[in-house]
Amino acid sequence: MLFIAKNRVRSSVMVIAMLSSVLPVVSAHAATQGTIGATSTGTVTINATINGLVQISNLSDLTFNTLDGTTDAQLTENVCVWSNTATRSYTIRATGDGASSAFTLASTGHSPVPYSVAWANSSTATAGTALATTTASAAFTSTAITPLCVAGASPTAKLFVGITGANQSTMVANAAYTGVLTLLVTPQ
Repeated sequence: MLFIAKNRVRSSVMVIAMLSSVLPVVSAHAATQGTIGATSTGTVTINATINGLVQISNLSDLTFNTLDGTTDAQLTENVCVWSNTATRSYTIRATGDGASSAFTLASTGHSPVPYSVAWANSSTATAGTALATTTASAAFTSTAITPLCVAGASPTAKLFVGITGANQSTMVANAAYTGVLTLLVTPQ
């Protein structure tokens, strides 16, 4: 009798093991299958995620045309930065096109002229946080709720570019000085 009971237990364990290997494991949010009938309904769970995104816009070229060689000069530009992160945060990294990515203006046959770059988290700011070339800033927070600042605050930030009077005095009259500033925005 004991032998028959042990065989039944073994058989039951084998059936359970076999069924568990054949039947799918059902999760709490798994798809359901319809049944045969005049109509049949099934369900699927849809999941989605999106990577952190940012966009900088409202940029235009800057031209210093009233340099006097003694007075520090500064140009500003109101720009839009949008981020889709929960905090709408971003960092900005400025890179010049001078030697070692320096912020400089070049003129053929003449020494390059350095300029400074700063960034503010508001278009109404009168001063910004100085940016070092190729170094990401601390996090800023945008007020834009859509790309291109179509809805919400527009613009959301301010770029400052300056040339000191001392650096202006090294410039050659009527020579064209040019540089490219690259602004890399990264979501946080």
